[in-house]
Amino acid sequence: MKKWFTLLRQAVRGSEESFTEGSINRAIFLLSVPMILEMVMESLFAVVDIFFVSKVSTEAVATVGLTESVITLMYSVAIGLSTAATATVARRIGEGNHTQAKTAIGQVILISLLISSVIAVIGVTFASDILRLMGADDSVIKTGSNFARIQFLSSPVVVLLYSLSGALRGAGSAATAMRSLMIANGFNMVLGPLLIFGVGPFPELGVTGAAVATAIGRSIGVGYQLFSLTKVNKMLALAWEDLRPDSETIRSIVKVATGGTVQFLIGSASWIFLTRILSGFGSDVVAGYTIAIRVIMFTLLPAWGLANAAATLVGQNLGAGKPERAEASVWKCASYNLIFLLGLSVFMFIGAESIISWFSSIPKVVETGKTALRVLCMGYGFYAYGMVVIQSLNGAGDTKTPTVLNLICFWTIQIPSAYLLAVILELGPIGVFAAVPIAESALALLGIWRFRAGGWKAVKV
Repeated sequence: MKKWFTLLRQAVRGSEESFTEGSINRAIFLLSVPMILEMVMESLFAVVDIFFVSKVSTEAVATVGLTESVITLMYSVAIGLSTAATATVARRIGEGNHTQAKTAIGQVILISLLISSVIAVIGVTFASDILRLMGADDSVIKTGSNFARIQFLSSPVVVLLYSLSGALRGAGSAATAMRSLMIANGFNMVLGPLLIFGVGPFPELGVTGAAVATAIGRSIGVGYQLFSLTKVNKMLALAWEDLRPDSETIRSIVKVATGGTVQFLIGSASWIFLTRILSGFGSDVVAGYTIAIRVIMFTLLPAWGLANAAATLVGQNLGAGKPERAEASVWKCASYNLIFLLGLSVFMFIGAESIISWFSSIPKVVETGKTALRVLCMGYGFYAYGMVVIQSLNGAGDTKTPTVLNLICFWTIQIPSAYLLAVILELGPIGVFAAVPIAESALALLGIWRFRAGGWKAVKV
């Protein structure tokens, strides 16, 4: 027991090391603990916001749901860059080339700022039109236009928070990424209710206050990451010369990031279509679905911590010329994930109504959220393996395979299934909910098949 407490302290404090030697279980523990905590912190943004916003109005909750379904396009870019940063930095660390690892991080920062600035300009300009396109009625547009504008305006810090976290994870400095999310969430949780409800000297901004608080929190989190990369982490002590454009490194990062972005864009576009179908059933249904999705995010993102640990282990061990160790690490991460999510799914199914009722007391919202939660968590067993093997392929730099699999599962299975079940067969919202575990289960099975084929071991980054 003393040994595990010592390891836990080491995992939370963080260390700069390569995980290409020694016990695989130790490596998984040291990486996954801060990564799980990091994912919990990221999911708290969504849960905290929806908790406070749900006290404002149903229109406010619908605003968050509709806006976030489009904002996921921005998250696609952020996650794509995060994937590329993890794969590239992990490979360089595995090779022992710290100089090139720092150069890669510098190029990730440049790319993040350029792309996110374009997203911010477009989003701020067309915020109301985007909500209208998503099926929002006039009351939702009136309530949420400023919320959407601020969300888009904060694109640079969102993308940097993700991409720099990916770089830190690739270097094995997962604890730094974890602390940056803790700091960001701390400010968001304090500022959120103050700005939403106008406590003390703070103005009452309603749902707009949630966007302002989140933007401030994330900005401070990015500031901590940059401080750590320049002043604290000796192995990754960035200098100004690392920010000079390096065409070869940029091409390599963009190649990997494009695959990561496109695969997530495919999934994001699918979620947009699902939300659009649900909007036809009314704001209460969208609100219930939004709450359920936020809860699902909260429970699945810790599992993504294990998946990200697998990605780092794959990248570092391929860089060190140890593909067998990389593969063994993936299967161990997947088995641990399965145990966790199966137990969690039982709890979620039984306690669905109580969980949703904590966020809303409106009967239709609670009923919709309860049904969504129970249907979605039925696929947790498949999610456990699917997220690990897909992320491991990304960690190897093979972003093409997950992109193709996402295209098959989300666009040829999930969207048609949702429309068929919900509209044509007239099952209503439950048809949309059922399409999600159907598609995710197919993705897991296909991902396992492709991972076992072993082509990822020969990918060059």
